Amino acid sequence: MLKEFKEFAMKGNVIDMAVGIIIGAAFGTIIKSLVDDVLMPPIGLLLGNVDFSNLFLVIKEGKVAGPYASLAAAKAAGAVSVNIGVFINTIISFLIVAFSVFLVIKNVNRFKKEPPPPDPTTKDCPFCYMSIPIKAIRCPHCTAELNV
Repeated sequence: MLKEFKEFAMKGNVIDMAVGIIIGAAFGTIIKSLVDDVLMPPIGLLLGNVDFSNLFLVIKEGKVAGPYASLAAAKAAGAVSVNIGVFINTIISFLIVAFSVFLVIKNVNRFKKEPPPPDPTTKDCPFCYMSIPIKAIRCPHCTAELNV
């Protein structure tokens, strides 16, 4: 049983899938950093010093009454909150990843070559319009002689 599992795990598709998952996870981490550390600070600055990661609505106060200076402070106090800023960052991350995957797939599809269509094996008789073998010199249906 161990031998069968080893054969299965060493098949090309399984290894390719594992490499894809690992690279995808690393790519996701890079995109998250891009959104949180590079894109959102200038956008927040343009919108009046808004820190999107700390944009939240308190639904229920925690043990310590608010207002809370940050999302971390609200969580530490046990407050229940709707984390709008985190959600916005996640949406932007998703859009960047989706667009990147779209670009990769578009380029991969561009390099795929379509196989040429197979050569025809039949032709139509010009007299009775029945399908006949391509090498036929006389139609088996109407017995007309065909020009070769």
